[in-house]
Amino acid sequence: MGTIRVGTSGWHFPEWRGDFYPRGLPQRTELQFLANRLDTVEINGTFYGLRKPADYKSWFERVPEDFVFAVKGHREVTHHKRLEDIDRDVAEFYESGVLDLGTKLGPVLWQLPPTLPWRAERLAAFLDLLPGPPVRHALEIRHPGWDHPELVRMLTERGVALCVAESAGRFPQPVEVGAADFVYVRLHGDQELYASAYTDSALDRWARRVREWARDRDVYVYFDNTMRGAAPHDAQALAERVG
Repeated sequence: MGTIRVGTSGWHFPEWRGDFYPRGLPQRTELQFLANRLDTVEINGTFYGLRKPADYKSWFERVPEDFVFAVKGHREVTHHKRLEDIDRDVAEFYESGVLDLGTKLGPVLWQLPPTLPWRAERLAAFLDLLPGPPVRHALEIRHPGWDHPELVRMLTERGVALCVAESAGRFPQPVEVGAADFVYVRLHGDQELYASAYTDSALDRWARRVREWARDRDVYVYFDNTMRGAAPHDAQALAERVG
């Protein structure tokens, strides 16, 4: 039986203050508050810019020993350079402090832009740059051309998970998740992208899928419906359902 972790995509959101976060809670303690209620979070700020080792050290020290961070890869690699000539950029990302999370480092998520067509040769070159075990990696696709049988084969060969992403029908939601030893799920909203809350029936549906995957591998689930504050509540509700 694998380990199931359920969290949110990020933790600094004004909409959460006075709701999930009690009114008057100092912003510097929001991560600690979340980490006492969930067992993982996805660091999204690393997508927009490289962080410093001191940032990762601070995050590491502010959460319990069994807490895990997923880290989103830098957009310079995926969106700006579109997987071309990225050797130094990938190295700089991992050298920025990501690996300093040590035992609290979960998967690293690389999200591709919706404007990037299927490019098998670019993907192969990119995957060859990723550090090996124990670091785990997941790939989120957003162009329909990437929902391709060759993609699953290439990721499976390298132990990379194909992200299961629900996005209100906006982006592809692959049916086959590959054969990595973990499953990575991002729930952006089933009715309205980044905004709509999940109903009880929708959470029940996802709980069934998560329990099925967890029979033989670890599962990480992150709610990204953050805009109206539903994400932490939905995460707690799903965590209760999967035990």
